Amino acid sequence: QVQLVESGGGLVQAGGSLRLSCAASGRTSSSYAMGWFRQAPGKEREFVAAISWNGGNTYFADSVKGRCTISRDNAKNTAYLQMNSLKPEDTAVYYCAADPRVYSSLSYYQRYGMDYWGKGTLVTVSL
Repeated sequence: QVQLVESGGGLVQAGGSLRLSCAASGRTSSSYAMGWFRQAPGKEREFVAAISWNGGNTYFADSVKGRCTISRDNAKNTAYLQMNSLKPEDTAVYYCAADPRVYSSLSYYQRYGMDYWGKGTLVTVSL
């Protein structure tokens, strides 16, 4: 079992930046791929970004590519999502996720999701 706790959400003006953190606990969490998904009001949950267990590979949704970076510090069992140039349409609850499966491409997590989920942190971007 892996437990995930997000932090760092809040209210930010358009064009601003936020860094989300995800603290993971569990014996093997450092060997899991990790990712971020989001769910805007009235919309389905969507993939944002994923990172391989060792941080060597990353993958982003087209909607955030070039504006976000994902990273992890396995010594701290923490993953991060740095979001820049935020837009009102980035407003959503952001969920951290983790998965023990290894795919040939991180894009599989965009299609199939991940196994473990945090409870989410709200990001609100105002005009």
